[in-house]
Amino acid sequence: MKKGLVVAVAAVLMLSLATGVFAQATQGAAPTGVVREREAVITATVVAVDLQNRYVTLKGPDGALRDIKVGEEAVNLPQVKVGDLVTVKFYESIAVEVIKPGTVAGAGETSAIVRAKPGEMPGGMAARQVSVTAIIMAIDKQKSTMTLKGPEGKLVTAMVQDPTNLEKVKVGDELMIAYTEALAISVEHVKK
Repeated sequence: MKKGLVVAVAAVLMLSLATGVFAQATQGAAPTGVVREREAVITATVVAVDLQNRYVTLKGPDGALRDIKVGEEAVNLPQVKVGDLVTVKFYESIAVEVIKPGTVAGAGETSAIVRAKPGEMPGGMAARQVSVTAIIMAIDKQKSTMTLKGPEGKLVTAMVQDPTNLEKVKVGDELMIAYTEALAISVEHVKK
């Protein structure tokens, strides 16, 4: 199951990256965007399983105990035993690219969910990508912010991590913003 989760996460991430590369190739321009990403991996040990109430108690790397309510969709909960290791992998990225006004952009939301098959150890993966276009309405270089107008006309002021990026844009520019997140959970028995 662990190998299957890694393949599923890799496929979703490659699809996300391929979509960005395709968009750049069809515009005939060199990449002009900004990408920020982060990932985290946490492994915890199962210290208690309450099948009747569907709770699993996990002991994290910091020693803290956490009760996790497991939904009915996790059909393989009875496979989980005290001592098992639960690994949670999280990936998040945001990509921003200046696009030509009037460019047809792939705004919208896509998602994918993969679950363990009945009888396998519990696990699964979920991924989501949201893309929107926004117009720069104002730039405040002293505060390192931009005010953006979204597709429904709502104004949002966003902090810019790297102030030098404000030199690359101007009021009226259109941005394609893609937010991607993926979460994979796997459970494995500890060999004695």
